[in-house]
Amino acid sequence: MRTQTSKKLITAATIVILIAMTFLSIKFYQLGYFQDPKKLQSFMKGKGIFAPAIFIFIQIIQVVIPIIPGGVSTAAGVLMFGPLWGFIYNYLGIVLGSLILFFLGRHYGRAFVVHFVSQEMHNKYLSKLENQKRWDTFFALMIFFPFAPDDVLVLISSLTEMTYKKFTWIILLGKPASIAVYSLALVYGAEWLTRFLGQ
Repeated sequence: MRTQTSKKLITAATIVILIAMTFLSIKFYQLGYFQDPKKLQSFMKGKGIFAPAIFIFIQIIQVVIPIIPGGVSTAAGVLMFGPLWGFIYNYLGIVLGSLILFFLGRHYGRAFVVHFVSQEMHNKYLSKLENQKRWDTFFALMIFFPFAPDDVLVLISSLTEMTYKKFTWIILLGKPASIAVYSLALVYGAEWLTRFLGQ
């Protein structure tokens, strides 16, 4: 009886949190925070010591609600906090968001996942899902390299037999490289390209 009550409370809390995250995502999107790093940077100004925590929460939102492009917020993190702390805050937010997303997919199953993963996208990776070891290796490589649809792959992984432990290690070890490359490419890519063409 107690277990059943706990499950209902977890479900109710999850629904409330997801609704709140969705509302914030829509609001931030309408204000342009997910489209323009400078707008997000402007929003964060004046937040003082709370700025890192707010930014990490924003990164968690953009992972858990995988319809929001994460590139802008990732770049904004580097612009706001510098290469080192920007990387750290991006890493914390994206890792925590990925762990939460995997838990939600595993806990609520296909009924939850289908809201974010199209049948076309699922079919694209279907052949790799037939072999768990093959999928684990593929997933680890995709997480390591930037520009992969990480959030979609996390949700698909939650429907496989991948353990929480293995998933956590892949995310912890694979994310630093992709976040670093993605951040540097977004923030400094245009500048480097301009300098290169100007020489």
